[in-house]
Amino acid sequence: MANHWPEELRLSRDKTTLTVTFPDAAFPLSAEYLRVSSPSAEVRGHGPGQAITVAGKRDVAILAVEPIGRYAVKLVFDDMHASGIYTWDYLHELGKDAAARWQAYLAELGAKGLSRDPPARAVHRQ
Repeated sequence: MANHWPEELRLSRDKTTLTVTFPDAAFPLSAEYLRVSSPSAEVRGHGPGQAITVAGKRDVAILAVEPIGRYAVKLVFDDMHASGIYTWDYLHELGKDAAARWQAYLAELGAKGLSRDPPARAVHRQ
């Protein structure tokens, strides 16, 4: 059973911020932060040491917020990632620990030579 229950989830008009309001705090969570923190096996892996660093998601947006029972939501991103189930407790944790988690993510990107920016698309000239 969840320890934290949201009072409201509100997706911004531009679909880049999901604000999750709990009785103790409201957390504006960027789509990029939510995407790179996805609890999916694609991101976390299937066991210890298998997590990947998701790069290039600076411009990602949330297309849909779909309820999963009474305990979570599934977020559908415009890069078509939709396999993460965000429980209320996980969303609270992401909000509470956002500053430290974000700094750790940026450090990990830097250490691996990765960027928040999507890869440049090749321009084909005829």
